[in-house]
Amino acid sequence: MLQLTGPIYPPSTGGKPKQLVVLLHGYGSNGEDLIGLAPYFAQHLPHAQFVSPNAPFPCEIAPMGYQWFGFEDRDPAMLLGGVRLAGQIIDAFLDAELARNDLKESDLALIGFSQGTMMSLHVGPRRASAPAGILGYSGSLIGPELLMAERQSSPPVMLVHGTADQVVPYREMEMAAGALREAGISVSTLARPGLPHSIDQTGAERGIGFLAERFRVSNAP
Repeated sequence: MLQLTGPIYPPSTGGKPKQLVVLLHGYGSNGEDLIGLAPYFAQHLPHAQFVSPNAPFPCEIAPMGYQWFGFEDRDPAMLLGGVRLAGQIIDAFLDAELARNDLKESDLALIGFSQGTMMSLHVGPRRASAPAGILGYSGSLIGPELLMAERQSSPPVMLVHGTADQVVPYREMEMAAGALREAGISVSTLARPGLPHSIDQTGAERGIGFLAERFRVSNAP
């Protein structure tokens, strides 16, 4: 199976990681993109190690970037097949990183952007033990009708989405939240008025607060 690699931002304390935050980037991007969040998040999560792996496949429309699965064919069966394949690769990566750092599933959080959110929402609830939380920006839930039957755990989720997103429409957040709740998963949502397909300061700050609460850290913004 393909092994993921990408940039790492170690704990700002300089010590051994007490938490692991895995950032999953969007379609056509790479790990360097989301690792840029790490210094800001680390101000409030100083014991966390941040890892931002490159997706396993070259992007079909941007060969210098990567994709978790193809988007050119929008057939639902093709999308789901791609998500399932990438999900297996991500699961193996998470298992290896947790073992390498001697951490438990409850020490793990997933942050996704766009296609990375789609992967986070697929992988997280299907892990045997729940991660501490999933923070998803500007994404959606692939195969929502399957979640109830396939869910193995119930990690708390926070979804953040701009109302002016023209890449992944805002309504996708509402649809994802509904399906997650129907499957018994706790979800909080944050709409960012007028925001396009991106992460703004308010969304980042609220995301930090969510992760700090999940990791029981008290110095969140």
